[in-house]
Amino acid sequence: MKYLKIAAFCLLPAGILSCKKPYAPPAVTSTNSYLVVEGVINIGADSTIIQLSRTVNISAVVTKNQVAGAAITVESDQNDIYPLNEIRRGYYGVVGLNLNTAKKYHLRIKTADNQEYLSDFVSAQVTPPIDSIGSTATSAGLQLYTNTHDPNNNTHYYRWEYNETWQFHAKYMSNYVTNGTEIVPRSADQSVYSCFANDTSSTILLGSSAKLTQDVISQAPIVFIPSTAEKIETKYSILLRQYALSSDAYNFWVNLKKNTEQLGSIFDAQPSNINGNIRNISNSSEVVIGYISACLVQTKRIFISNSQLPVSWKTVYPYDCLVDTTYFTAPGTAGKSNPTGFNQVAAFLIPLGSTQIPIDPFKIITGQSAGTGYLSSGRECADCTTRGVKPQPAFWK
Repeated sequence: MKYLKIAAFCLLPAGILSCKKPYAPPAVTSTNSYLVVEGVINIGADSTIIQLSRTVNISAVVTKNQVAGAAITVESDQNDIYPLNEIRRGYYGVVGLNLNTAKKYHLRIKTADNQEYLSDFVSAQVTPPIDSIGSTATSAGLQLYTNTHDPNNNTHYYRWEYNETWQFHAKYMSNYVTNGTEIVPRSADQSVYSCFANDTSSTILLGSSAKLTQDVISQAPIVFIPSTAEKIETKYSILLRQYALSSDAYNFWVNLKKNTEQLGSIFDAQPSNINGNIRNISNSSEVVIGYISACLVQTKRIFISNSQLPVSWKTVYPYDCLVDTTYFTAPGTAGKSNPTGFNQVAAFLIPLGSTQIPIDPFKIITGQSAGTGYLSSGRECADCTTRGVKPQPAFWK
């Protein structure tokens, strides 16, 4: 009987597993492709940039499907028309419109397949300037925040976006390079030690003073940078953009944030419809994602040097890096005095496109044996251009 009980127990997991069936949620298999409209009508001297794309399934290989070949115009309620040009696939822009704040504006979009979309007319809003971008250093890292206020008490609702740029260096400085025939010293313009990288905000940043007696935003969190981040190993810069919102626009962004960033646990908000202000003229039931506002966009840039940060902070390089010894004549195996004669430099460092980068020459003398060659490392550890660009940005200082 004891044997039979054990046998029955062992069969139970197999029976359970055989009952499992694969489930493909509708969100994964859906063929819907919704139009996404991103951007604002900038009523000031800076450019207006509108991005058009279509949603893709979760299981799709591509993450974004840009919409090319559309015709986009900004139009006022007094029939002023300002066309936008496609500056690259899916991106449409026009330089400073300097619009009249007494008028209302909307966006008209006509896609290449002759579908026409129109946003609701919205009032032009004058965004107050960004007062400051500050920071607070803790043991964990650097918290950046912003301050602003409207002395006229008219704004109350705010949104922010940012672009980050930082200077970083490779783990090892490579002083040599291959020309395809031999290893030669690098010239200054061939240096791949110091580069610049950039990133953009990926979360929805909102602030409201609607429940306050004064239209003041104090220390609104913008971005947190860990103390070990490569972004702050040399020098870091952030360009912050500030947008004034209407209450309807603010509610749209709050809802979008809940649906995209605050889902995943039983305590989070439940998914809901995201109602924007853009419609298909001939098909009002079509879902279009986006909300077009018209406002003066305010910007502010700051720089932070590593010397301004706690000396105890240590940058952690994003790759595990080792330095190898690459010989002209490879040593023999243990217990044998004669070298193998294999030229590792010729095999691994000289060919163009090699994954190994020469760093510096070496010469090893141990007892009666000697070896020469180059110290080397992987390209991601000795060539910063694998993750950044060498030219210094025009705004850098």
